[in-house]
Amino acid sequence: MPNLVLFNKPFRVLSQFTDQYDRRTLAQFIRIQDVYPCGRLDFDSEGLLLLTGNGRLQAQISDPEFKLPKTYWVQVEGNVSKEHCKMLVSGVLLKDGYAKASSCKILPEPSLWKRTPAIRERKSVPDSWIEVVICEGRNRQIRRMTASVGLPTLRLIRVAIGNWRIDNLLPGQSRTEQVPLPLVY
Repeated sequence: MPNLVLFNKPFRVLSQFTDQYDRRTLAQFIRIQDVYPCGRLDFDSEGLLLLTGNGRLQAQISDPEFKLPKTYWVQVEGNVSKEHCKMLVSGVLLKDGYAKASSCKILPEPSLWKRTPAIRERKSVPDSWIEVVICEGRNRQIRRMTASVGLPTLRLIRVAIGNWRIDNLLPGQSRTEQVPLPLVY
């Protein structure tokens, strides 16, 4: 059974091990040799990133053909309504085509770690939280989708990929699991 590393990627960390511009990378957190990210998570997004040294497992996790669900908690600017969620699930037109969520629901504010730097807060503009699940992963897809329905993203945290969850991992922490192949979802 191959190893899988579950890592809670902090804000402003690249989903790679090197960077020519001296930004923080996975090398500052992951000391296990010969593992590589299964997909990516944007520099300014937080949460679950999976890594493995097994090419077959990496392909099953990151290839859109397998449609592995990815769950995000999204803090947005504005008051979210059920109508916003319906629009995200029905699909929105982005510059690179239609994108739709598998599911969307309004969340109470989750109990999370503090982010550094903190999210800007404006007294005159409310914010809300939603949980969005997608089965693809285009560049900055969630941010573009929420913006298209009038809800700019303030904070984006991936909490799950398939059945793997960040659970009690704090930013910068990781744990290793053994994974049987093939994956079935």
